Amino acid sequence: MIPSYNKVHLKFKLNGVNYNQDDIKEIAYSFIKEGLPYEEAIGDFLIDWLDSKTFIKVKSTGTTGKPKLIKLDKQAMVNSSIFTGDFFNLAPGDKALHCLPAQYIAGKMMLVRAMVLGLELDLIEPSSHLVFNSKKSYDFCAMLPIQLQNSISKVGNIKNIILGSVKVSNELIEAIKDFPANIYETFGMTETVTHIALRALNNFKTDERVKSTFKTLPDIFVSQDERGCLVINSPHLSKTSITTNDIVKLHSETEFEWFGRFDNVINSGGVKIFPETVEEKLFGKIDGKFFIASEKDEKLGEQVILILENDSNNIDASIFNVLDKYEKPKKIYTVNKFEIISEKIQRKKILKKLGIA
Repeated sequence: MIPSYNKVHLKFKLNGVNYNQDDIKEIAYSFIKEGLPYEEAIGDFLIDWLDSKTFIKVKSTGTTGKPKLIKLDKQAMVNSSIFTGDFFNLAPGDKALHCLPAQYIAGKMMLVRAMVLGLELDLIEPSSHLVFNSKKSYDFCAMLPIQLQNSISKVGNIKNIILGSVKVSNELIEAIKDFPANIYETFGMTETVTHIALRALNNFKTDERVKSTFKTLPDIFVSQDERGCLVINSPHLSKTSITTNDIVKLHSETEFEWFGRFDNVINSGGVKIFPETVEEKLFGKIDGKFFIASEKDEKLGEQVILILENDSNNIDASIFNVLDKYEKPKKIYTVNKFEIISEKIQRKKILKKLGIA
């Protein structure tokens, strides 16, 4: 039987203390009045979660446009928690680590999972360099890739780790290939109540290296629209299908490969180029942050360009030998500092400042 959003599991603990529904309200008010900024955000969410409304409003990260408030059904968030719990075999009393900002959906869902599944949740301050008891064993944690990158030597006692918000780099994948924890890249967005699919990054049972296929959580099915973009179907998350701008290759109604965003696709001389695919080929070959974009060209329609977070565009052209002919950047632009929200490069804002978008 799926629990209701207005019930808190009897085994739920926060920082080692068992709280019932009334207790949670008290600790939430305490966080808001006396807590650190990250605790204040947690308190705000807990008050919203325990009010009489059947929904909450969540701020999107604004990756592809202006950040906006999205209304999410609380029961859908409970259902999503159940799906994740089933996938990882999480049981009441299991221990989880919370290290994400509660302003965004991923941080909110860690709290919901704990309350719904009866997890013992430890709260720590979200930062790129996590500070926590690395000798304590945890069953589950959601992180940003940069957090794992900076904490590899300390997360050996975490059984399952999911990574989200930005694409996981090849450098990080290489570093975790023989790591004891089970590590997954997530696929999802605010509108889908965080992740709807996972991609294993390590501990494969065969000799096959990193698989590119995402596997959906239970009761979630996928299809494509006429653009080749992913369509998500799950009555327990949304009454209607959710159409994304993510171009994919379907392997089944529960498995797919992700190529990139439809709104980022470059049409150069009739050849479709996925910036995310080009970026993946260049990972580890360029120091610092970068991304692939395009600008108008009279002959090709669009031509590929490279944007660097750097003062100089003086890089060795031989690094582009890994790229196909039309994937190679025709120009290189530099920006002193990228605008970043929730670890995501704000491509459109940067291009607009360069006078390209």
